[in-house]
Amino acid sequence: MKPIYLDYNATTPIAPEVVEEMLPYLTEHFGNPSSGHPYGQKVIEAVITARKRVAALLDCMPEEIVFTGGGSEADNQALKGVAFANKDRGNHIITSQIEHPAIQNTCRYLETRGFKVTYVPVDKYGMVDVGVIERAVSPDTILISIMHANNEVGTIQPLAEIGNIARKHGVYFHTDAAQSVGKIPTRVGELNVDLLTVAGHKFYGPKGVGALYIKKGVNIEPLIHGAGHERGLRAGTENAAGIAALGKASQLALIEMTQRVDGLTELRDYFYDLLQEQIGRIILNGHPEKRLPNTLNVSFKGINAAELLEQIPELAASTGSACHHGAQTMSPVLTAMNIPPDIGFGAVRFSLGRDTNRKELEESAELLAKQVKK
Repeated sequence: MKPIYLDYNATTPIAPEVVEEMLPYLTEHFGNPSSGHPYGQKVIEAVITARKRVAALLDCMPEEIVFTGGGSEADNQALKGVAFANKDRGNHIITSQIEHPAIQNTCRYLETRGFKVTYVPVDKYGMVDVGVIERAVSPDTILISIMHANNEVGTIQPLAEIGNIARKHGVYFHTDAAQSVGKIPTRVGELNVDLLTVAGHKFYGPKGVGALYIKKGVNIEPLIHGAGHERGLRAGTENAAGIAALGKASQLALIEMTQRVDGLTELRDYFYDLLQEQIGRIILNGHPEKRLPNTLNVSFKGINAAELLEQIPELAASTGSACHHGAQTMSPVLTAMNIPPDIGFGAVRFSLGRDTNRKELEESAELLAKQVKK
């Protein structure tokens, strides 16, 4: 049996159209984008085109896009860059308890450098309370960073409302949108954000390339110092092939957005219905409506999800729990949602993608039902 891939939130395959776009910059167009001769000019044209394509997906100006080496670098650039550039204004940052490690660990680092961080809680659906965020704002607050959509349960946060609070108090607002870009609309004006993180490999681009949207006028320091690449904000010769690929992935996402949202929502709900019919005792984790169209996180109560998936090698999916030195720990996201251990340890995240079809979902449901009954 051919393996079934339902782990698209972890990474996506590179789309064939994206591979075709990047290949010339791995072969004949090898010049340095900073070179003034034709070899370099051909490459800089690709970088310019890609910047326009990413900007079109986010509905911003091309000059507000800074290319990075991935989502984690973009998160670090946003948090450290804003913190160090604005420390004369204050030293307080607000984030949530369910952020990606690239945010949480950066915040912990900043705490060792004299910054104070408030980690706001979430409700049983993994949703932040806008009122709690506003009450956390103080005269020393310089940045709020709340992810757009959670990577485990898919819950989508009320960014526009949080952005209004940030504007009201003169605070910068960043969102880690690595899981939402390419899956749902991410227009920065509608989301009301000042900074937004993009990760190429989450929406059919290659690994090792990302971007950070930085609204014009945001006071931010560079993360990597060197020559004047990316308007002096990110030194290093540009990864032209990766950047061209990110641009093509952005163009595809913009063209296919409606199809992706509608098609994946239908497939996700179909899979959920199959699991309910064939297994019955499953529990949905995350918001029942305000979540990513491709993400289904369910718990098999009383069953260890890691052991369950070990018995089904044909199925690629993820659990939020981790094993360290023989002891298993529950997902920090589900823990923050106050999910009981007998439910949390039984959680599996199924994330669907561009190539997922009904037959795969039917086979997956059968495999899971058979193993759960055992």
